Amino acid sequence: MSSLPIDFALFALTLLGVALFHRRTLEIAVTGLGAITLYKLAFGSFGGVVGLNGLTRHLAHEWVIVTNLGCLLLGFALLSRHFEKSHVPLALPHVLPDDWKGTFFLLAIVFVLSSFLDNIAGAMIGGAMAHSLFRRVHLGYLAAIVAAANAGGAGSVVGDTTTTMMWIDGVAPLDVLHAYVGAGAALLVCGLPAAFQQQGYSPIVKDVQHRPKIDGVRVGIVLAILVAAIGANVIVNVRFPAHADGFPFIGVAVWVVILLSVPIRRPDWELLGEASRGAAFLLSLVLAASMMPVEQLPPPSWQTAFGLGFVSAIFDNIPLTKLALEQGGYDWGVLAYCVGFGGSMIWFGSSAGVAISNLYPHARSVGAWIRHGWHVPVAYVVGFAVMLVLLGWHPHAPHRTASLGSPSCPSVCGAGDPDFHMLIRASVARRCRLIPSSSPAAPRAEYPRSNSNADRSTRGPAQRDGIPCLVGVVATRQEWTAA
Repeated sequence: MSSLPIDFALFALTLLGVALFHRRTLEIAVTGLGAITLYKLAFGSFGGVVGLNGLTRHLAHEWVIVTNLGCLLLGFALLSRHFEKSHVPLALPHVLPDDWKGTFFLLAIVFVLSSFLDNIAGAMIGGAMAHSLFRRVHLGYLAAIVAAANAGGAGSVVGDTTTTMMWIDGVAPLDVLHAYVGAGAALLVCGLPAAFQQQGYSPIVKDVQHRPKIDGVRVGIVLAILVAAIGANVIVNVRFPAHADGFPFIGVAVWVVILLSVPIRRPDWELLGEASRGAAFLLSLVLAASMMPVEQLPPPSWQTAFGLGFVSAIFDNIPLTKLALEQGGYDWGVLAYCVGFGGSMIWFGSSAGVAISNLYPHARSVGAWIRHGWHVPVAYVVGFAVMLVLLGWHPHAPHRTASLGSPSCPSVCGAGDPDFHMLIRASVARRCRLIPSSSPAAPRAEYPRSNSNADRSTRGPAQRDGIPCLVGVVATRQEWTAA
C-alpha cells in the first residue's frame, strides 16, 4: 500500500488545525495553503506542470472561481443585513406559530429558498431571519439552517454547485430530482430536534405589539441583488458561454447593484471586516483543495456515494463531484444528496456554513458544531437509508459511453494530459451557479441515461431533456486545444 502523499498530509494537518484551534482558523488555513504551495513548487507539480509556470497556469484557471465566491460571500453578507433592516423578519412573528412549529417552519422556508437560489443566499437569509426572530440562536439550530440550505439545493440543478455541474456535464435534471426524497427526510430528522432545541433555548419573540413597517426600498435592493446574480448567470452562460470562464460576471453583477444602491440605502460596510476573514478562510481551503492530486475514486456503488458524503464534510465537494462525473456509473440523485447534504456536518464543510459563521462567529468550533448539531449527521444517515430503501440504487449508464466509444473521441478524461485536465476543471468546477450553453457551436453527444430509458438514448440531449447540454468534456483533445 502506497504511503499518503505529502500534499494530502499537509492538507489533513490544515483541517486538523482548523478543527482544534477554531479561534485561529484563518491563520491556519493561510499557513496550510502556503505550505502546500511551497511543497508543490519544490517537489511536486500542478496538473503535471512544474514550478512557477504550473502555479501560474493553475491560478489562471482558478481565479474566476475564487473571485466569484469571494464576491458572493461578501455581497450576501450585506444582502442579509439589508433583509434584516427591511423589517420583514420582524413581521414573521405575526405569521409563524410562536412554538416549535414556527421554528421548524423557518427551516422549511430556507429549504424552499435554496431550491432556486444560491445556498449561500438561502443560509444568509435564514440566519438574518433567525437573528430577528430569536433573542439568542442555538448552535444546533444554526447547523440545521445550514443543513436546510444544502438539502434544498440537493435535488435542483440550479440550487447547488454540484448539481449544476452534473447538469452541465450531461446529466438530466430529472435524474437528480429524487435526491429530494433523502433531503426531505433529512430535513425532518434534523429540523425537528433543532426546532425543540431553539424553542427551549430562546423561543420566537412574542412581545412585538404592532406590525412593523416594511422598508420596501430595502426589499427591492435584496431582490435586485438576487436578480442580478441569477440574470448574470443565465445571460453569460447561455448567450456568451465562451466568456464565462474569463471573468467573474456573477460576483461583479452583485457588487454593481450594491454600489448603485448606496445613495438610496447605505449598506453596513462595517460587516465586511468579519465577513472578509470568513471569505479568506474558505477561499484558502478551496485553493488548497484544488491542488490535491485526487486522480481516482473507488468503483461507483452506494457505499462509495455514502462515504463521499462524510468526505465532503472536510474536503471540497467540487473536485469530488468532478471525479465522479468523469468516472460515471453513479445514481446521480443519490450522489447529489450525499455530496450536497454531507457538507453540513462540519461548519466549514460548505460555503453556507462559512457564511453563517460570519454572522455567528461562535459557530466556528468543530467540537461544538458536532456536539450541538448531532442531529445533522444522524439526518444524513437516515435520509440516505430512506432513499436507498424506497428507491434503491439505480446507477445510470456512464453518461459518456457513447462518445467514448466513437472513433472521433479516442482519448477522453484520463489521457494524462495536464492541459486537458485543466480545461475540464475550468469548464465544470466553477464555484458559482452555471447554466448549460445553448450555443450551436457547443459540441453535442448522445447520453444514454439508464437501461430503463434506452429509447431516450437514441435522441439528442435537447429532445430528451427539453434543454441543451454542454458536453465539451467529451470532445477530443484536439478540439479542447483549439478552444
